[in-house]
Amino acid sequence: MLFQSKYDRARKLQKERMGDSPRALEDENLADKLEKHDTFALIVSALLTFLPAALIFLLIVVGIGYFFIAR
Repeated sequence: MLFQSKYDRARKLQKERMGDSPRALEDENLADKLEKHDTFALIVSALLTFLPAALIFLLIVVGIGYFFIAR
């Protein structure tokens, strides 16, 4: 990494300031904390978020293509 020493010093200072408080971002075993159907729920929520936007984008692209070909 380009600024590895600065990064290491900043992480060390951060750990000193935080002490023993738990942090979610430093937890590398996040899979251990997921419950049984959390993965399915995450996939469904991602589909509900991205699928409508992707369909709207696709309709716009198809509409533009239809406009140029049909006219």
